[in-house]
Amino acid sequence: MRAALLAVAVLLSGCTQYTLTRDQILDPVECQGCHPAHYEQWSGSMHAYAAEDPVFLAMNRLGQEATNGELGDFCVSCHAPLAVREGLTEDGLDLAGIDDEYKGVTCAFCHLTDEVVEDHNAGLTLADDLVMRGGIDDPLENPAHASAYSPLLDRNELDSAAACGSCHDIVTPAGVELERTFQEWRGSLFNQDGLARLTCGNCHMRGSSDVVAIFPDAVSRTFHDHRMAGVDVALTPFPQAEDQREQVQIELDRTPKVNICVGPAAGGVEVTLRLENITAGHSFPSGAAQDRRLWPEVQAWVGDEVVFESGVVPDGVAAAEHLAGDPGMWLLRDRLFDAKGEEVHMFWEAASVESELLTASVTADPTDPAYFHFEERTWTILGTVPDRVTTRLRMRPMGLEVIDQLIAAGELEPEVRDAFPVFDIAPGTLEWTGPVGSCEPAL
Repeated sequence: MRAALLAVAVLLSGCTQYTLTRDQILDPVECQGCHPAHYEQWSGSMHAYAAEDPVFLAMNRLGQEATNGELGDFCVSCHAPLAVREGLTEDGLDLAGIDDEYKGVTCAFCHLTDEVVEDHNAGLTLADDLVMRGGIDDPLENPAHASAYSPLLDRNELDSAAACGSCHDIVTPAGVELERTFQEWRGSLFNQDGLARLTCGNCHMRGSSDVVAIFPDAVSRTFHDHRMAGVDVALTPFPQAEDQREQVQIELDRTPKVNICVGPAAGGVEVTLRLENITAGHSFPSGAAQDRRLWPEVQAWVGDEVVFESGVVPDGVAAAEHLAGDPGMWLLRDRLFDAKGEEVHMFWEAASVESELLTASVTADPTDPAYFHFEERTWTILGTVPDRVTTRLRMRPMGLEVIDQLIAAGELEPEVRDAFPVFDIAPGTLEWTGPVGSCEPAL
């Protein structure tokens, strides 16, 4: 039935006079008139920011130079897909001269999606019929454009995850599976039939009831949030920047479960931190996990004196570089290595990847051994018994050592470095006060 709706809408589009031309449909600003709330949310999203992001622009420039141009449209195909598909750029080096409507991941790019042909590297085809697809199975006739239902835009259908995943899984020209968010979701509990089934849109585009388009005879529908918060934020002046950071904080605070336990050890105590990814439908961190930095800060106290600490990274210091003086620090991320086994930061240099991430849930059955998928790290404190232990779980969207490499190459302005936030994730802020042999919160 739903497939038939699309065919009917295509036929109708040939006999109905709609007001929007092709150029207007490709321009997000034109969507604002009928969809002001959607447009406002999208305008501050990382989809809208994708081709403005100074780190993307710097990394693309450096990658093109390092590969003698062989990188081609690898980066810009995701960050400005319409510009590539309209033949306006081949490598993204000339984005400054391209009209804004072709930059970023736009309304038209998503809502004209017709088919998923690859599960990575923006493997989508777009329709040229100007029919705007969506998740409403009985769209109302409107004067602006033809409309149709598509499961690729319906967050309650698994097909919609494939549409998101085709852009959020990245395989490098060397064959390295660099970003694996969709792959991680496919192996999770959330891709299984049952009460826990959730798609990308169920989490990142939560719904409410509202009018989704302003025109005569419009009715209340499910309004899907178009901020689509994850972990990245705007690093330069951009609309809705504070709201976007607040949404990122909300998403991060929902994700982990954290416990700290202090047990006896010969000559002291053992402090064990347990981290579990309970709500993300993918690993945590995910996406560009080679750039993400997630780490716990642990401090043990006797009175006002710190007798042990790990992961206490000073402001402005790269978490990975702090490891040299704090080898017991627990840093969760992907690590890239070149063909010689040397660690690298730039994806075009990578020949392999190693991961230490918090995996997604794979079963809701507590009798299944796979139900328990937490990770633990233990530190031993000798010579004293602390009267309290405090923790913070911290996340930086990108490692500062990566940023420093781009700055050193002359591709990024130094002030961008100071714009990177560190998020403190609420469930990770804990205080244990005893007795020895107990946990906070209790297991």
